[in-house]
Amino acid sequence: MRKRVKILSAAVVAALAAIGCAGPAMAQTAAPANAAPTGVGIPLDVANAYDTYRIGPIWFRDGIDNPAVRQLVAILQRAPFDGFAEGPQLASAVEAAVAQARTTPAGATSAEKVLSGAWVRYLQALRRPTPGMIYAYPVLKPQGTRAEEILLTASAAHSLADYLAAASELNPVYGQLRDAAWADAQANRNLTPDPRLLANLERARSIPSQGKFALVNSGNQRLILFENGRPVDSMKIIVGMNELPTPLIASMIYYVTFNPYWHAPDHLVRKTIAPTVLKQGMKYLKSHGYHVIDEWSANPKELDPAAVDWKGAAAGTVHLLVQQDPGPLNSMGNLKFPFANPEGIYLHDTPNKALFAKEERNLSNGCVRLEDAPRFGRWLLGHDPVAPSSDPETPVQLGQGVPIVLTYLTAEVQDAHVTYLPDLYGWDKAGAPQMVSN
Repeated sequence: MRKRVKILSAAVVAALAAIGCAGPAMAQTAAPANAAPTGVGIPLDVANAYDTYRIGPIWFRDGIDNPAVRQLVAILQRAPFDGFAEGPQLASAVEAAVAQARTTPAGATSAEKVLSGAWVRYLQALRRPTPGMIYAYPVLKPQGTRAEEILLTASAAHSLADYLAAASELNPVYGQLRDAAWADAQANRNLTPDPRLLANLERARSIPSQGKFALVNSGNQRLILFENGRPVDSMKIIVGMNELPTPLIASMIYYVTFNPYWHAPDHLVRKTIAPTVLKQGMKYLKSHGYHVIDEWSANPKELDPAAVDWKGAAAGTVHLLVQQDPGPLNSMGNLKFPFANPEGIYLHDTPNKALFAKEERNLSNGCVRLEDAPRFGRWLLGHDPVAPSSDPETPVQLGQGVPIVLTYLTAEVQDAHVTYLPDLYGWDKAGAPQMVSN
């Protein structure tokens, strides 16, 4: 028996090296069979959390055979499908630590922290920010990555099994996609995750886990509305063209704007507005409600269009700011839904509804056009979106801010299996940039 215990202890030491916290001396010398490793090989932040907050048993509080321990092993074995390749190694470390825990009380004390170390490392990987995502507010970045936060939450959980399931799901969209891919992989006996799947899951990580929020998916060109973490409505949208893709953004909608102005993008001034002015004269500007202004602000100064170098504007050598009045021809329609972001992106109404009949709707300059802006406004406001006045740019505040996430998901679950949409932006390829160009 003594020899067997020594072998198990050595297995724990070897497996712990996978966590990145076992030094060379530890890897060479096993702990005595009748004593715990006295914290050696335990991640420092985990050991400090136990010492500082006097955390009691989490994994063995209901005995060595707690089903949550088997659940942890299963989560870690599946972890490569979360983009956490070290998961299976940590699963082996957990199994070895549990075997050691069966031999002595000291082994159980050590194993408790080994399991906590593995869980902390997994959740820290799962909750990392999405590459390329613009987080308009720090609070919108993934939270709860400190060891003490994770362990105190686990310790306070009424059901450890329920806590593990909820935390590893991350959010409903992420969990459904990851779990379907894992089930497919097990059925096909191919446990190597598709890099394209992992790219999609990286982007899905920043979706809220609960509550009311709006999800803009440029991958399938749809807006999905969530309540209590579940989809309740959706509509078609038009997103940025391949040259001007809609970026990845996590932000908050705090108000709705009625009767918005439209600020013409540079390339449309150059390609459409300026050449038409040269052909039709100033009457074209008047009939379409266009004004040349000195700056983008609440109270810009209007410039004399007759004094403008329209030939230079058409050639791209003169930079003009052209604003369109609210009205039936306005490209923004009647409603705009702004939210904080450095790229000037927002959701808005549109008078051109015919484009929503297209199969692929990557047609805008980066902003998002809505198939049914009044319906979205009603969902946000809780009542019909009626303009309080005819004044331009009239803001109406929401009762409470609503999170909005703009993402790009080309992987989706159909009939319990993962399927892929065309990768219009090319962001599913390794190393692809995921930012808009202004």
